[in-house]
Amino acid sequence: MTKQTATAQARHEEAHAITARDVQFDWDGMPFHYVPNEPVATHVWNFMHLILPEAERAMAGALADALPYIEDERLREEAVGFIGQEAMHASSHEGVRTYLTEQGLDVEPMVDTMNYLIDKLLTDHGLSGRAKKAWLKERLGLFAALEHFTAIIGQWLLDADELDEAGIHPMMLDLLRWHGAEEVEHRSVVFDVYQHVDGSYARRARTALLASTTLAVLTCASITYLVNHDPSPNKGKPWPVQFVSAAMRGLVPSGLHFLTEIPVYLKPGFHPSSMGSLDQALRYLATSPAANAELRQESS
Repeated sequence: MTKQTATAQARHEEAHAITARDVQFDWDGMPFHYVPNEPVATHVWNFMHLILPEAERAMAGALADALPYIEDERLREEAVGFIGQEAMHASSHEGVRTYLTEQGLDVEPMVDTMNYLIDKLLTDHGLSGRAKKAWLKERLGLFAALEHFTAIIGQWLLDADELDEAGIHPMMLDLLRWHGAEEVEHRSVVFDVYQHVDGSYARRARTALLASTTLAVLTCASITYLVNHDPSPNKGKPWPVQFVSAAMRGLVPSGLHFLTEIPVYLKPGFHPSSMGSLDQALRYLATSPAANAELRQESS
């Protein structure tokens, strides 16, 4: 079985139309540490809010650049749906950036640095011809690996009853789970596009190791920045100690959770449809307050 045939078979086993949802979030009354008494756990999720928007725009840009090379009509439709969802994710998380700034946390230097790096490293650089396609393959390989990690986080959020028990602000929990559910929903798209456009296992393995290492460095650097610039008078113990405690209590994913997933992704026969629960994701999206706000307004 060829890699294209195997990929097509995996997609047809999960027939599902991917579309962007119009979501609405209300920031009124949300506490600065929206995971109560957990500044580091809060900033772990703030990292996701602040770094993901520009990364997701770059990811959507890579998928848009790949559209001319996609001959499979169904995969093309999935890629277009993915682009729409990522654009909505990026715009929705911008609200967190504004909210944190209003609360006295200066996130602009960190965000500007990340945006600069993403712009310099992960855009098409105005290339053309063979060079353009070769660089597109690299970008797709990197983004396929990053999507593996975002899908892991998405499924983790859907399963994390501990966040409910900890009393996280309900709007923030819905924002995180809505995004996480859509990451599970479209977890296969970038991988399938990569397989369609290139499919080299050597490139997949190399870009996965590069993506995972880069993500680990960015996470540590960003959490350090956020904790150091947190204006709260009492931030508790050093953040690595708080992180380990929060991970043990199920408030954030642990580093081990990600390390164990790297070998899974590196298996030659791996396909994202084997991870996470599409049914669980769709069930949450059917009840998400933000994803259904427009319907409630129409019925009132």
